[in-house]
Amino acid sequence: MSDMDIPQIYLVTPPNFELTGFGAQLAAVLDAYPIACLRLALASRDEDDLARAADHLREIAHARDIPLVMSEHIKLVERLGLDGVHLLDGSRSTRKTRADLGGDAIIGCFCANSRHDGMNAGEMGADYISFGPVGDTSLGDGSRAEDDLFAWWSQMIELPVVAEGALTLTDIERLAPITDFFAIGEEIWRKDDPVAALKTLLSPLG
Repeated sequence: MSDMDIPQIYLVTPPNFELTGFGAQLAAVLDAYPIACLRLALASRDEDDLARAADHLREIAHARDIPLVMSEHIKLVERLGLDGVHLLDGSRSTRKTRADLGGDAIIGCFCANSRHDGMNAGEMGADYISFGPVGDTSLGDGSRAEDDLFAWWSQMIELPVVAEGALTLTDIERLAPITDFFAIGEEIWRKDDPVAALKTLLSPLG
């Protein structure tokens, strides 16, 4: 696999974290590996919590020229100086979000395992489509994004595709030829040494 074929890494924060400790962990990972994008994916709905986290992570990410996007909270993106938003409702709010944020913002859409949703989101202005979960997880309804979805998308659609959700080393190895990005989060943050965990997870990429 040539360098041009190797998927890029899209890092996702844990749903909950302590700012200072996580900031140090994050900086270590960003300094150890080329990361294409960082997603703030806090479970909290509290605007103060989200703003504090965004301010802290934006400084770390932007110092390394890495864009920072936020899950869902469209109205906070511009206010907090973020680079875009990751939508979780398939294609439903893509068109309005593009109109609200303008042409420069990064807009990504999680479309579960729906090819139809992914194509609609792309037509409405999404910059990338995310499918998942790829691996086994107790979250959600148990459905998964299967390999044939990524194979079809990578062959037929130019819009970048992201594989995410309970990724294992085996998943990385299998999907590497048919995805543009791997979104990795809890797979490494649950470990004592996230840098070492990421190194192991990405070992199939060479």
